[in-house]
Amino acid sequence: MSGAQESPSFRLAYVPGVTPTKWVRTWTERLPDVPLELVTVEPADAQRAIRDGEVDAALLRLPVDRAALSAIPLYTETTVVVVPKDHDVTAVEEVAPADLDDYVVLHPLDDTLEWEALPGRPAIERPATTADAIELVAAGIGVLLVPQSLARLHHRRDLTYRPVADAPQSTVALSWLEGRTTDLMEEFIGIARGRTVNSSRGRTPTPPAGQPKQNQRQGRDKPASGRAGSGSGRRQGSKPTKPRRRK
Repeated sequence: MSGAQESPSFRLAYVPGVTPTKWVRTWTERLPDVPLELVTVEPADAQRAIRDGEVDAALLRLPVDRAALSAIPLYTETTVVVVPKDHDVTAVEEVAPADLDDYVVLHPLDDTLEWEALPGRPAIERPATTADAIELVAAGIGVLLVPQSLARLHHRRDLTYRPVADAPQSTVALSWLEGRTTDLMEEFIGIARGRTVNSSRGRTPTPPAGQPKQNQRQGRDKPASGRAGSGSGRRQGSKPTKPRRRK
């Protein structure tokens, strides 16, 4: 870990569509004395906020500048097409890119999907944001391809969406400054990866030589037995209990 000095709090940025609630809840349970401050950022500003030290880490969408930032992929989202509720594509459960050939497909400047060739017909101008593109879909100007979380974020009663097969997908990742993996950063990495308290790589000290470890599989994401720490109460060298015979 880096020798950088930690602040008494942890600032976490997140981009639209990402919901950090479950990780924040776990952080509060494990580190109640260390405030976690949430900061909303636009996708274009997330990496800059990390580099400039405005936040300790960010939940953002890949790709990131690997020369400056570390990143751990967390999950990949389904890509959907947002359309008016009376649109033709609502007749099917899933859409193929070729099904959009006859429609104007909007391509906002903050698009997070990496297309080799965007399906459909291009609009005259690119909307500045996904929110602007949603307004154009509602006006019947075109359709919009986005990660499912953004379709939910911009939900409207007059719009709906359908999954798109064989389309580029968006991966959400935890990212922080390369070389600044502080103890608090390690704590959040463990939380984001789903490590239990006993298997966390945070600030848990290693027992001195000669003393038994609480978890013989330390370093893995799950404890060795069904219950966390269940092996720690056994006596070293005790004999196993013989099974009783059935009568």
